[in-house]
Amino acid sequence: MSEWLDDEAGPVVRPYALTRGRTRASREGFDLIAIIATAATSTFAPPNAGPEHVAILDLCVRPLSVAEISAKLKLPLGVVRVLLGDLLDLGLIVVRRPETENRLPNERVLKEVLNGLQAL
Repeated sequence: MSEWLDDEAGPVVRPYALTRGRTRASREGFDLIAIIATAATSTFAPPNAGPEHVAILDLCVRPLSVAEISAKLKLPLGVVRVLLGDLLDLGLIVVRRPETENRLPNERVLKEVLNGLQAL
């Protein structure tokens, strides 16, 4: 039993134990900056949810990015993505993904910047 304890870190649980051996989320799109929020319809976690799932639901009452969830729970990003996939499959969270379209400034804005620089 002593190999499972570390005086400084406390109990040690391998990440694959939290995800039941899974290494990938059931869905793609959990970018670091994707915003996660607890769904309005989720009033409680399902009976088979682990404490990490419940912690994510509690945290995401106020929307957080995937990176923030990982940091606050002190869990590896890969583990958080798998857990988020579980919650998304159950309809307990909503995900707002970052825009993939590059928005470049239009010509008018660039001309105004150039005129402003020239006026200096």
